[in-house]
This record gives sequence, structure tokens and C-alpha cells, in this order.
Amino acid sequence: QLVESGGGSVQPGGSLRLSCKASGINLIYYNMGWFRQAPGKEREGVSSMSSNGAESYYRDSVKGRFTISRDDAKNMVYLQMNDLEPEDTAVYYCAATGSSYYDTLALYGWEYFGQGTLVTVSS
Repeated sequence: QLVESGGGSVQPGGSLRLSCKASGINLIYYNMGWFRQAPGKEREGVSSMSSNGAESYYRDSVKGRFTISRDDAKNMVYLQMNDLEPEDTAVYYCAATGSSYYDTLALYGWEYFGQGTLVTVSS
């Protein structure tokens, strides 16, 4: 089970830190990611990190603003979001996969998703 927290409402230029707590799985064996889905749009990959933490990936629109991190000792994954823009408004989902065959920034191969946390960026 993956449970997200940390969403909320923020003004443009603000920051939020999303957290994802895993239970029932040991994250040291899983690649982790964050996806988002805006109203009327398809779910899209935002960022992901390999199981060993050596590789991380970001969609172009969030590069330099978002940072993914993981704390395997706590079975947690985080997404630090800075300089938020109205276009970042969406429900954000934590994801996990133990497979080596997955797309780092698309839905293919991801096994588990959380229920999501809403991020609203508006003035």
C-alpha cells in the first residue's frame, strides 16, 4: 500500500513537499515514481528514481523545480516541488514497481499506485 500526503493549495512560486509512505512492501527492492493527473487529462509521469537511487528522471516541465528522493530506512519517498506553477495543479500519485521493464516517465510497468493527493496552484 502506498499513501501520499503533503498536498494542498499554494500560490504560484510557492513550494510543497509530497511524501509517500509504503507498507507491505520493502522499497529497497522497488523503483519509485510520482505521477499526476490534471482534470480532463491523462495521468502523466512526473519523476522517478531507480531502486538503488542512482538514477532519477524528470519530465521536462519540472526539471530544475522538482526533486525526488527516497529514505529506504523509513520506507518513504518524497517529491520536493519548488517554484510551483498553475500548470502543476493536479492529483499527484506515488507509484512503485519491482520490475526492470517499465517506463521511467509513463504508465507502462508500474505495479502499485497510491490514492493520490491534490495539489492546487492558484493566486
